[in-house]
Amino acid sequence: ASGREFEVPKTVVQALEQIIHAFVKGEAVSIVPVNKELTTQDAAELLNISRQYLVRMLDRGDIPHHKVGTHRRIAFDDLMDYKRRRDRERDAGFDELAELSQELGLYE
Repeated sequence: ASGREFEVPKTVVQALEQIIHAFVKGEAVSIVPVNKELTTQDAAELLNISRQYLVRMLDRGDIPHHKVGTHRRIAFDDLMDYKRRRDRERDAGFDELAELSQELGLYE
């Protein structure tokens, strides 16, 4: 708008491409600072699960966390590591189910 020109780093362009791609697919996008700590409510919303279920997962040790007073805090990176692991396991389960269905002739 000001007419000023500047060079945009390649990493910024790549990030913008990913954001635009997500928007086109109708996905929500969040930009979170590095080292961000989330409340249990924020983390549960990101995983699309109830807060109580998330707390049980934290108590089992499924996701690393620490307490600030009586409140649990989850590092954004730890939450995303768990989400990626969960997504990989889910995708592997879907692949196995599809393969089994195909072996049983359910796709014919």
